[in-house]
Amino acid sequence: MSDFDRNLTARSGYRTDQVAIDAGLRAYMIRVYNYMAAGVALTGVVAWLTFSAAVVQTADGRLGLTAFGQAIYSGPLTIILLLGTLGLVFFISFRINRLQPSTALMLFMAYAGLLGLVLSSVFLAYTGASITQTFFVSAASFGALSLYGYTTQRDLSPIGSFLIMGLFGLILAMLVNMFFASAGLNFVISAIGVLIFAGLTAWDTQRIKEMYSAQDDGTVAGRKAVMGALSLYLDFINLFLFLLRFMGNRR
Repeated sequence: MSDFDRNLTARSGYRTDQVAIDAGLRAYMIRVYNYMAAGVALTGVVAWLTFSAAVVQTADGRLGLTAFGQAIYSGPLTIILLLGTLGLVFFISFRINRLQPSTALMLFMAYAGLLGLVLSSVFLAYTGASITQTFFVSAASFGALSLYGYTTQRDLSPIGSFLIMGLFGLILAMLVNMFFASAGLNFVISAIGVLIFAGLTAWDTQRIKEMYSAQDDGTVAGRKAVMGALSLYLDFINLFLFLLRFMGNRR
């Protein structure tokens, strides 16, 4: 009878520890998604406000650029914004282990805001209705793919390595097509881009989940949450942009 009591206590202790780990993992993932959603929302708001300040409707119903719009969408400021966003995301990625979580989060939000300035140009190319429609399709697709990555028992690491290589090939193809402007290649790039970032969404979610450790202190957990949010943010934004190539109605 005493052996039975000891075994029961041991099993109860295991269950208690497992419940604590599950609760910690759930709180960690919610934190990641909250940061990511805040970044997406900030990007959207900044993009719309920038577009509203950058354009003016002419007498014949067309869109014209204000002085601010001409500065944002042409000239050296455009290049500065592009380089600034790239520099900031690389800085966060390489310096994350030395940053305080609050500083890393602030830099992530600054990056999301800067990217909103850059992406405001999509409102010039596509109608607002098609952008809204594509956003909700992207959100639904992202949610399903992320849920799969979170719940699947399959190891997605081999797929992730293949997708990273495919991403480098995609970037190279986009650079080449800047010179050739091939409609056929552009279609292939768009299709492959959707597939790559769909797969990366599932893989990144699984990777972020596996990064969690119940032994992490608040600083380490905070850094992991920001980096996880940044990864999923980039997956969502790129998935949205490549889907917009298919679903967007051009002005």
